[in-house]
Amino acid sequence: MRICFVTSGDLNVYAEKQADFGADVVCFSFMALGEVSYERELKGETSLFEDVALLSKEGQNVVVCGCYSDSRGIRRKSVVVADRGRILGVSDMLNQLDSSEYRPGAGIKIYDTKAGKIGIVVAEDLYFPQVVETISLCGADLTVCIFEELNESLEQVLIRADAYLYGVPVCLCAYGYAEAADIAGKLAYASPASPCVYEMKREQEYHIVETRRRGFYLHKKSGF
Repeated sequence: MRICFVTSGDLNVYAEKQADFGADVVCFSFMALGEVSYERELKGETSLFEDVALLSKEGQNVVVCGCYSDSRGIRRKSVVVADRGRILGVSDMLNQLDSSEYRPGAGIKIYDTKAGKIGIVVAEDLYFPQVVETISLCGADLTVCIFEELNESLEQVLIRADAYLYGVPVCLCAYGYAEAADIAGKLAYASPASPCVYEMKREQEYHIVETRRRGFYLHKKSGF
């Protein structure tokens, strides 16, 4: 799977060079769309989501793009996903940290795309490992995290740990930097360039894990 990271600039900057990369999945950081008002989109005053869909149609690929969504004054960190000209959905960050101005959304989404099943992690949801665990349990081939600014090496440690523990590759696209971890927990790719391309190998490995624990008591019936 060929993944292109665009860590700076907007959709138009990439669109002019799209054919040069031949990517299966294109990831944009939050700055690509910026603020998106659902009300203005519905009224036709803006067409930002349409731009994402058109870009995926032109490249016949999957486009994953961060944005700050506004639903009647309720602001969220969100990621829109389009596949070959069709908007598949929008994922919102699930967890609000402290007194952030961005409200939590609901539900973890797995998108069935041309490139495979893609799970989305939005910004600080990366700090909650149960998000990637759920994505893995739902059978995703790839986890994509759209982030803001990286905090030194913290996020790199987290994507490596998540990829190793839950057996699904994790790609991260942030302001000015992109990186990816494989299921062995190794940093498979990292670059400050924009755009930049990573060739991801499809890997799935399963193991039997047994544990002993108390609980789940079944009363033994008698008299039969």
